[in-house]
Amino acid sequence: MDTNIANLPQQDASPAALQGVKVVEMGQLIAGPFCGKTLGEFGAEVIKIEATGTGDPLRNWRLLQDGTSVWWQVQSRNKKSVALDLRQKEAQDIARRLIAEADVLVENFRPGTLEAWGMSPEELHAINPELVMLRISGYGQSGPYRDLPGFGVIGEAMGGLRHLTAEPGRVPVRVGVSIGDTLAALHGVIGVMMALYHRKVNGGAGQVIDVALHEAVFNVMESLIPEYSAFGTVREAAGSALPGIAPSNAYPCQDGWVLVAGNGDSIFKRLMDTIGRPDLGNAPDLAGNAGRVARVQEIDAAIGAWTAGRDIAQVMDALASARVPAGKVYTAKDIAEDPHYRARQMILQQQTRDGHTLEVPGIVPKLSGTPGTVRSSAPHLGDDTDAVLQSMGLDAQQIAALRERGIVQ
Repeated sequence: MDTNIANLPQQDASPAALQGVKVVEMGQLIAGPFCGKTLGEFGAEVIKIEATGTGDPLRNWRLLQDGTSVWWQVQSRNKKSVALDLRQKEAQDIARRLIAEADVLVENFRPGTLEAWGMSPEELHAINPELVMLRISGYGQSGPYRDLPGFGVIGEAMGGLRHLTAEPGRVPVRVGVSIGDTLAALHGVIGVMMALYHRKVNGGAGQVIDVALHEAVFNVMESLIPEYSAFGTVREAAGSALPGIAPSNAYPCQDGWVLVAGNGDSIFKRLMDTIGRPDLGNAPDLAGNAGRVARVQEIDAAIGAWTAGRDIAQVMDALASARVPAGKVYTAKDIAEDPHYRARQMILQQQTRDGHTLEVPGIVPKLSGTPGTVRSSAPHLGDDTDAVLQSMGLDAQQIAALRERGIVQ
């Protein structure tokens, strides 16, 4: 157990869900490393291979504390850092030896990068037939766009999401986080777990999991394509509303905005009673969703008029009493101070290896028998190079020679 851990959920004596699973992570930035983070939180041993000198660029993204991103402290907890210069053959040989003993390889380089290093799926499966190889890229390992550079934001655009994230007629906007990368990572985790299950239960060999950023986004776009196929309808941006489902929108209060989802038939009636509009709640043509969609502007205006005369707390209290789903728009401050987040251990305290105490996100999902844990804080670059190389049989003199030639750090 890492001594730089404080106030974190620790596991009992039962094995972790992924205890005994060894993961080699060769990705960088978001998609691949988020997958490695998730596997590591549930007990997998994650050995992260980073470039010598600079390491993962995420170390320097956004706000830095003592020269290191605080984002890094979350993304790389429970990982070991081995620094290799993969441009050199000796470093490639070390990586292959690590992969030969691994259950899972995670990589999110541009297609062809591993092949150039002599690490194609065929070459890796020749030395490790049971290897589960997760490959995350912008456009996938095949198709006419495979060689194009692609980041998460491009995947969000091609996947159809960016077209919808705007006010009507306004410029499309970001979701605010790298949702394309994270969706790809979560699809990657699902693929890894399926492949490991197949390997264990069915005696199957390893396989390649091909996740494209735009496909991960497209997979959550709900009725987008069926509606176009059946009706020729191109879904357009609708701001804060949920097109075709009513009422569900953001409404102004005296001190901000509140989201109200009154789109269930019985919920709608309770909502209208609460805002003093039983005439709408009892209207026969508004008893079902289709009728409400036809009069959604009128309904939204009625709700907005009611919320505008109250503050968020008053609106939330009234709607909670009426059992109408509602919520305010949370900021980071709201999340950090919310008792529900704390009660469910979604805000944890973690010490960095430089001695700083940070509040960080907790672990999702919650497993009753084998919950996720934080066992170690995020490593400095190359923190585990010596220990990992020693476990492979190299002695101190050999490691020193590799370091002197810049092959490892």
